[in-house]
Amino acid sequence: MSWESTASYYRLLNQGINQHLGGLHSAKLILHSVDFDEIEKLQHDGAWDRMGVILANAAYGLEKAGAEGIIICTNTMHKLSASISKNINVPLLHIADATAQRLIADGVKKVGLLGTAFTMEEDFYKGRLSDKFDLEVFTPDASQREMIHKVIYEELCLGITKEASREYYAQVISSLAEQGAEAVILGCTEIGLLVSQSDSTLPIYDTTLIHADAAVQWMLDT
Repeated sequence: MSWESTASYYRLLNQGINQHLGGLHSAKLILHSVDFDEIEKLQHDGAWDRMGVILANAAYGLEKAGAEGIIICTNTMHKLSASISKNINVPLLHIADATAQRLIADGVKKVGLLGTAFTMEEDFYKGRLSDKFDLEVFTPDASQREMIHKVIYEELCLGITKEASREYYAQVISSLAEQGAEAVILGCTEIGLLVSQSDSTLPIYDTTLIHADAAVQWMLDT
């Protein structure tokens, strides 16, 4: 939800539409960008109800402005996807569904998950992958989860990429492979700013790329 990954979405959506339609075509978008400092403080205070109101109002505002569908450009805030959907009359394209569908299409059944502590530890994301799509999900150990979360908030959301952090993430991915993971989900939309396929011993499924691609197809099909 930081503007760093929002910028990636904006670029990918426009590039995707242009690749399909050519010429000077670009994506018809209505963007609501939040003040991430406010969201981050509410996250760590556990004030999810308050965040639900903020995002539901944002989604409703987008609908009123003419949006025919909604995407939430973050994995963590899909914790609130159900409450957001209840407040709008247009569909919401869930990031975990788009990612799971890509994994299944590729024959992957066992997957590692990197993301914020909320995404790695709570059931709203892992549970959706396992219950709805029958995927087996592996997460790093507690100390690794803490470091992964720290890098996201203290570096990537500020546009900072460090080689030491890239190497650390690569080590965590290797440990997920040892647990039996066949691929790894970059389950935070900022992680792709740091980690690429060349850094990983496992096939990478970058949720930013997958979600944006699914949104492009969604837009073209409507």
